[in-house]
Amino acid sequence: MKRTLVDALSSKVGQEVLLKGWIHQIKNFGKFAFLILRDKSGVVQLILEDLEILKELKLEASVEVKGEAKENQKAPGGLEVQVQNIKIVGKTYYDLLPFSINQKDIKASLETQLDHRTISLRRPSKRAVFKVQAEIEEAFRIYLREKGFTEIHTPKIISSGTEGGSELFTVNYFDHRAFLAQSPQFYKQMMVGAGFEAVYEVGHAYRAELHNTWRHLNEYVSLDAEMGFIEDENDLMDLEEGFIRFLFEHLKSNCQKELSILGVKLEKVNEIPRIPLKEVQNILLEEYHKKSPVGNIDAEGEILLSKYIKENYHSDFVFITKYPASKRPMYTMPDDQMDGMTKSFDLIYKGLEITTGGQRIHDYEMLKNNMIRFGVNPEDFEFYLNTFKYGMPPHGGFAIGLERLTMKVLDLDNIREATLFPRDLNRIEP
Repeated sequence: MKRTLVDALSSKVGQEVLLKGWIHQIKNFGKFAFLILRDKSGVVQLILEDLEILKELKLEASVEVKGEAKENQKAPGGLEVQVQNIKIVGKTYYDLLPFSINQKDIKASLETQLDHRTISLRRPSKRAVFKVQAEIEEAFRIYLREKGFTEIHTPKIISSGTEGGSELFTVNYFDHRAFLAQSPQFYKQMMVGAGFEAVYEVGHAYRAELHNTWRHLNEYVSLDAEMGFIEDENDLMDLEEGFIRFLFEHLKSNCQKELSILGVKLEKVNEIPRIPLKEVQNILLEEYHKKSPVGNIDAEGEILLSKYIKENYHSDFVFITKYPASKRPMYTMPDDQMDGMTKSFDLIYKGLEITTGGQRIHDYEMLKNNMIRFGVNPEDFEFYLNTFKYGMPPHGGFAIGLERLTMKVLDLDNIREATLFPRDLNRIEP
């Protein structure tokens, strides 16, 4: 007999079925018992009359069940299965579960849940986060493929940093030092110049930042896009705004069950405001008496700005544009209308930066001179610069933090909740 998943039982009423899953709950009434079986698709109530097996059965044992599917409006989901035979296929060897899996809430701390990550993920609500996250990735791929982008995979062991600075993890690469990639920036630009014109990547990035906050990770997944023959950074913001709209519709169509489990309702994405940094800083000062750091806004500023944008523009998103050259990487295109500024942007979503992007310098001499201005030796990046000698078109791109986007879409409190196995200052296991 072929296995039937729980979410397909409605088409099997009156038939004998084979179920496989975990024991989610046990209620012994003396002459019979209710078992709740859980598989990857949902939960269903089982009616067990032969109670002998309860002597061996514990919560979270994995079992195979044969029985008849029946309708019962009082049962979870309006269905139940009258058990004919039940077999334990995965024994349990614990004395006490690290925390409750079948109760409404986990009372354990997030750190305890992460210590026992595979157990916490047995809760449908925890697993739903990553079903949604998988669809965010899928939407990114679908959207960009339909726009003519090609997916690429770039090296994560590199000879030099793309962003510079000290936020690099070193790797002992045979007889010399290498680094873990902070981003695929150089390589995706090189692929634009190689003739692909428009590329994207879903890959890991590594930042050796000494932060231990609700919003930081040292290893994360980056959704990167880069395209050539653009007019300016507005083409890139248009592309990302289109993706956000496409994403929300995709999630509504493909994640109804998960969004319901998590109590999330996705609102319509209105036109996303685009506001220069200087104007943003003035808004924060005038509206909230909040002073901003030079050439940027801080975490509190992002939260206050989002409050202002929600109240005045009815949007959860806002692009901050025109960052100063001193606060952007050496490959960022200077703005020809605003002295000292760049054609760059960040996207803030519900009080958190989820994207950095902008137009890049595409002229070889201009890029080389900018490297020198930033104190970078062009000879160290010859592999990257060489592409710019051969007619590199105007281009640019952006990178979205997958975990940050997931966290905000689902209104989670901590980025680790949106990370299968977080890597941060204090955690490198499991």
